[in-house]
Amino acid sequence: MFPQLSDKLQEIFKDLRGHGVISEANVDAALRQVRLALLEADVDFQVARRFIGRVKEKALGETVLRSITPGQQIVKIFHDELTALLGGDSAPLHLQDQGRILIVGLNGSCKTTSSAKLARFLQKQGHLPALVPCDLQRPAAIEQLVTLGKQIDVPIYAPDPNEKNVQRAAAAALAKSSGPRSGDALADVIPAPGPAAARPSIYIFDTAGRQEINERLIQELKELKEFLQPQETLLVVDAATGQQAVSVATHFNHALAISGIILTKLDGDARGGAALSMREVTHRPIKFAGTGEKLDQFEVFIPERLAGRILGMGDVIGLVEKAAEAVEVEDAARLERKLRTASFDFNDFLAQFKMMKRMGPLENILGMLPGMSNMQGLSIDEKQLKRTEAIVLSMTNEERTRPDILNARRRQRIARGSGCTVTEVNDLLRRFDQMRKMMKSAGKMKKMLKGLQQLHR
Repeated sequence: MFPQLSDKLQEIFKDLRGHGVISEANVDAALRQVRLALLEADVDFQVARRFIGRVKEKALGETVLRSITPGQQIVKIFHDELTALLGGDSAPLHLQDQGRILIVGLNGSCKTTSSAKLARFLQKQGHLPALVPCDLQRPAAIEQLVTLGKQIDVPIYAPDPNEKNVQRAAAAALAKSSGPRSGDALADVIPAPGPAAARPSIYIFDTAGRQEINERLIQELKELKEFLQPQETLLVVDAATGQQAVSVATHFNHALAISGIILTKLDGDARGGAALSMREVTHRPIKFAGTGEKLDQFEVFIPERLAGRILGMGDVIGLVEKAAEAVEVEDAARLERKLRTASFDFNDFLAQFKMMKRMGPLENILGMLPGMSNMQGLSIDEKQLKRTEAIVLSMTNEERTRPDILNARRRQRIARGSGCTVTEVNDLLRRFDQMRKMMKSAGKMKKMLKGLQQLHR
């Protein structure tokens, strides 16, 4: 997450921690580098200037400069100020029964996908969300939302194919959801909730993408918001938007008085300027973040955790939460026993592999561990991961349980079955054997994770 900015900041603060005594000149030099790193990450100039000013004022305090560990104190100040810049505490949705959420943003910011992700998130929280397509501009936008809604088993109230007025489309959806669900003229798509399904408790309205300079479409949004009176108006912004984020956020907020922001594509190699500028520019909280392409890769935005990950402090709480969602308690206990007794086999490896996949990209997981985000040699090749899985799936159950029986003939058969070379099969077996030996010695966490990463190559 924001690897370029994260690496630079960690390098700067590593040097600062190395000083036993810190002077004002040391602080000035470090913060000058921090300011350049922020600007290179596309943070708005004024936002960066004010931020550095706040950090400098606190860092030059007598308590800090004369403390036993001044470098650590300054890093803490930076972490706290970065957390405040990102919004301080997480900001929950403010919804009531039959709540309404209006999703707005630029073309290409992933509004439709974010609408489905938000519906999935609310569904997991025990709500009954419904999706209402109001993008009557982009070809196939309605079909896209219908497809996504089917995947998560959420009702979609789609407008008539010839409808051109978004306010009428929204009104028809609300009218239909409160009445009978069959024999209606509205072209709804309800993915098998059953005839006695409860009425939705939250409606998510996905609107057409528009440029901030298109006043006609902005006016259409204003009128739709006036009609719907939503409890939440969420602006969807691509994390890679950079300097344009400031004008986008300012214009949408001025026109619609947004209540919050959804940041998308935080899993990419974005420089992070949007995330670090948005809160200060709009004075509106970042409420959610999209962290991947899958519909469950969507989470509440918690500023303190992101600040920790940027500074290499990790996000252990977030990792535990992901693990709790993805891993069954019995499976985890069984795996722990296997690891402790060094009886780990390829069946366990396959189970672990599936658990890891449910938790999301391995690089993201490693980034949540303290000190692991900028470790060299931990890049993950997703294609190679699939080849590794194919090799294990090409083994018989007996071979997975007793890897020692894998002679040359069996390895050749596995290579053919997985579409890999015998060399790749041999490499996997060698790394697997190294990993089992490492388990017996109960090495440090970093060595274990390094072994895991090598195993998955």
